[in-house]
Amino acid sequence: MSQAAEDHALVGRVAIVTGASQGIGAAVARRLAGAGARVALVARSADLLAREAGAIHAAGGDALALPADISDPAQVQGVFDQVAATYGPCAILINAAGLVVNVPFIDLPLAEWDRVLNTNLRGLMLCCQVAFRQMAAHGGGTIINFSSLSGVKNVEKFPGLSAYVASKFGVAGLTEALAVEGKPLGIRVLAVSPGAVATPMLRAAAPHLRPGMTPDDMAAIVAFLVSDAGRFFHGSNLEIFSND
Repeated sequence: MSQAAEDHALVGRVAIVTGASQGIGAAVARRLAGAGARVALVARSADLLAREAGAIHAAGGDALALPADISDPAQVQGVFDQVAATYGPCAILINAAGLVVNVPFIDLPLAEWDRVLNTNLRGLMLCCQVAFRQMAAHGGGTIINFSSLSGVKNVEKFPGLSAYVASKFGVAGLTEALAVEGKPLGIRVLAVSPGAVATPMLRAAAPHLRPGMTPDDMAAIVAFLVSDAGRFFHGSNLEIFSND
């Protein structure tokens, strides 16, 4: 795809990006807006979201900052309703919200387990379910779920990340199931499972790793996958080994 075509690849499409206050989510939101999408940025931090939305506006894009806790069904429904009222129905959902705690399993408090699963799996499920209902009623759409190499069999795992690993295996499995149910509805569902990407989460989860990708690198891949050029990817889990 030429640069000119890429710059207009998503004109008129409505995208919701969770985890958009920093890291991969913020980079994806900027990239989709740069390709012409109208983008809703979702995360807990109102201040960080406002900063990211302001940067998109300054670059000539269209963005809406919507602070929300995606583990709360009412807040998720509110996000999708507000986006539909402002921009129109969601055509692209990027589930990039993620949380990690680094605690040995023997010492892991149940509250911390729940906190990770509530964001990484429950919140993603809630967003997918509302998106399914909206997309099915308006001709379909595309959903990309962020898993991780931590959720891929036979890839090295690191101590202290049991909740994160479990959540990402759950994301990968849920994506496969949703791809089957989404296909007859015109909803394309796939996952991406990056390795080491230079984000605050990586520094918290595995500070010894040397990232081979930046959030902008990951955003370029996502922009391709949601474009017409990426339409043949459905039900895939794109494993990205990016360590130096």
